Amino acid sequence: MLLSISIFAQKTIDDDPEIAQNNINYRIAQSITELENYNYFNSQKNLDDALELAEKVDNKKSLGIIYALKGRLQLIFEEYDLAIKSLNKAVEVQRIINDNENLGKSYKIFGDVYLAKKDYYQALDSYTAAKSKFQEENLNADLAETLLNEGKTYKFLKNYRKSRDIIEQALAIAKKDNLLKIQSEALINQALINSKLDNDEKALSLANEGIQIAKNNGFIGILNEGYFIISGIYEKTENFKLSRDYLSQHLVISDSIKTLTRINSPKEQETQYLLNDAIEKNKEVVQKLEKAEDDKNLGTLISILSVALITILSLLTLSLYKNNNIRLKTNNMLHKKNAELIVAKEKAELASKTKANFLSTVTHELRTPLYAVTGLSNMLLEENPKPEQIQHLKSLKFSGDYLLTFINDILQINKIEANKVDIEPEPFNLKKKINNIILALNNSANENNVKIHFEYDKDLPENYVADQLKISQILINLIGNSIKFTKDGDIWIRVYKIEEKDKMYTLRFEVEDNGIGISQEKQDHMFESFSQGSIQINRKYGGTGLGLSIVKGLIDILKGKIYVKSELDVGTTFYFEIPLEYTSSKKSLKNKVSYFDGNKDDIDIKNVKILVVEDNKINQMITKKILTKMELYCEIVDNGEDAVEKVKANKYDIILMDIHMPGISGIEATKIIRSFDKALTIFALTAVTIEDKMHEFEEAGFTDIIPKPFKQEEFEKKLYNALASKKDQSASA
Repeated sequence: MLLSISIFAQKTIDDDPEIAQNNINYRIAQSITELENYNYFNSQKNLDDALELAEKVDNKKSLGIIYALKGRLQLIFEEYDLAIKSLNKAVEVQRIINDNENLGKSYKIFGDVYLAKKDYYQALDSYTAAKSKFQEENLNADLAETLLNEGKTYKFLKNYRKSRDIIEQALAIAKKDNLLKIQSEALINQALINSKLDNDEKALSLANEGIQIAKNNGFIGILNEGYFIISGIYEKTENFKLSRDYLSQHLVISDSIKTLTRINSPKEQETQYLLNDAIEKNKEVVQKLEKAEDDKNLGTLISILSVALITILSLLTLSLYKNNNIRLKTNNMLHKKNAELIVAKEKAELASKTKANFLSTVTHELRTPLYAVTGLSNMLLEENPKPEQIQHLKSLKFSGDYLLTFINDILQINKIEANKVDIEPEPFNLKKKINNIILALNNSANENNVKIHFEYDKDLPENYVADQLKISQILINLIGNSIKFTKDGDIWIRVYKIEEKDKMYTLRFEVEDNGIGISQEKQDHMFESFSQGSIQINRKYGGTGLGLSIVKGLIDILKGKIYVKSELDVGTTFYFEIPLEYTSSKKSLKNKVSYFDGNKDDIDIKNVKILVVEDNKINQMITKKILTKMELYCEIVDNGEDAVEKVKANKYDIILMDIHMPGISGIEATKIIRSFDKALTIFALTAVTIEDKMHEFEEAGFTDIIPKPFKQEEFEKKLYNALASKKDQSASA
C-alpha cells in the first residue's frame, strides 16, 4: 500500500511541473526556517531534497537559490572552500537567467564568506557587486544588510571613519523601511566605532538604543553582541560595576546560544541519527543470533554473516571504483583547463605587448606634429597677430596642450599596466612638498573662487624616504579634480598618521571638497580608465577620464589603498593610505638643478654656437625661430652622418640631437661623437617615451633630454643652464 502511494506521488511530481515547483518552494522555505532556528541538519536535508527535485525538473532559478543557501550553510559550518564552490555554481546559473535579485544575494553571501576568511578586500569587492544588483532591483532590505556588513569589514580594517559613514547609510535605510533587526545591529556597531573614535558618550547612547530594540523584538544574537560592546565601553570609561553587569548578561546569553547551537548542530544531529540507526540494526542482529542459537542453526548464522560481509565488500569496491573514476575525470579536466589557461595567458601577454608597442609608436608619431602645432601657435601669438586672430590662435594652443596631456596620460596608464613604473625613493619634506603643490595650483583655484585649506598633523614628522614624484602626481591629480568640480567653495587637504611601526608610518591623505559630488553608481567605476561622471560632465568640465585611473595605479605601486566618499550636490572626499619611511635626513638624494634660475644677462651668448640635428623641415624652422628669439646662433643638419662630420670640423657649445633620422640615428651619432669629444653638451631632442629609453640615452652619452613637444620657457631654461655651467667650468679652469 505504502509503495503504491509513493509511486503515485512520484508520478504526480514528474507529470505536473507545478506540483514539483510547489514541493521545491516548500522545501526551500522549510530549509530557511530550520536555518534561522539553528536546526542546521534539518535545513541541510531539506536543501538536499529540494536540489534533487530541482535538478530533475531543471529549474534554473531554484537551483541558483539552493546553491546559494548551501553556501550559507557551509559558511556556518566554517567549510569556506565548499561554500565558495556552491556560491560559484549559484552565480553561474543566476547570471545565465539574469536573476539579479538572487545574484545580489549570492554576491552578498560571497562577501560574508570572505569576511569570515579575513580576506577583507575580496569581501569589499563582493559587497560592491551585491550593492549594484540590489540598487537596480530596489531591494532596500538587502541593500541595508550589505551596507552593514561592508561597514563591519572597514571596521576590521581599522578604517573607522569609512566604517561609520557606510553603516550610517545602512541605518538610514533601516529606519526609513522599519527594518528593526538591521537597525539594532547597525546602532550597536556604530556604538563600537564611536568608542574607537573616542566619542564614548555618543557610543553609550547608540548602544543603549540598539540594545533596547533587540530586547523588545527578541533579537538574541544582536542583544548578546550589544551587551558585550557596552560592557567594553563602560570598562573604557572606568565604570567597572556596569561593565561587569553587562558582561555577566553577555556570558549568560552566550552559554544559552552555545548550548542551543550544539544541540542543533548538524554533526550532533547526524551522529544521533546514525547512532539510533545503528542501535536498531544491532537489535536485529542480536535477535537473529538468539534465534540461530536457540535453533542451533549455525548454518543460518554463517550464511547471514557471509552475506553481510559480501555486501560490505561489494559496497566498498563499488565506492572505490566510483572515487577512482571521479579522480581520473577531475585530473583530466584540471590538465585540460591548465593547458587552456596557459594558452590564454600567453595570448594575453602577447596582446599586452602588442598594445604597448602600438601605443608607443602612435604617441611618438603624434608628438612630432604636436611639436609643430604648439611651437607655431606660440610663435604666432608672440608675433603681433591681428586682434581677430588672437582667439583662434589661443584655441589652437589650448587644443595642442590638451592633446599633449591626453597622450601623456595614455602613456602613463600604458606603463602602469605593463609594470614598467619603477619606485625611486629619496628623502624629502612631505609638508613642504604639499605646500608647493598647493602654491602651484592656487591660480586654478582662484579662477573658480575656491579656497584651499591644508591641515598637517602637528605631531607628525615631516621628513620621509619615498617616491616623492609619484606622491606629487597623486596629489596634483586629486586636488586638480576637486578644483575642476568645485565652484565658489572650499577644498580641505589633511594628512595624519594611521599606524606607526619602527620607522614605517602609514599615513592617510584626505582631499575633501564641497563641489558637485558623484552618484553612488558612478563611484563604483571611479578608478576605471576613461571613466567620467557623465557625458554632460565631460562636455562641461573637460578631462580625459584617465586621472583617477593613474592615481589608483600609482597608489597600488606604492602599496597603498584609495577610497572615495561622495554625495551629489554635497561634495566628495578622496582619501588614500600609503606607507612612508621616516628619516632624520633633510637632504634630497637628487641635487641636480633642472632649470636655470640665475641672471640671463650674466651669460655672454654672442659667440655661442649651436648645432641642430633634425630631419623634419617644420621642426627645423621652429627650433631655429626659438633660438633666434634667444639671440643664439645655430646651424642645421638633417642627418646623423653630417652631424658627426660637422662636430669634427667645427667647435660647438651645444648640440640639439633628434633621435629618429634617416641613416644613423641620433643615439648612434652621439656615441660616435663621444668617442672623440667627452665634454660637449648634447641634448636629446626627442618625441619618444623618455622613461622607456632612459637607459639608452644614458649609455649613448647625452647630457640631458628635452622631450618634444616642449614648453618654450622650459626649453630656454635648460639651454641657459647648460651655458651657465660652461661659463663656470671656464672660470674654474
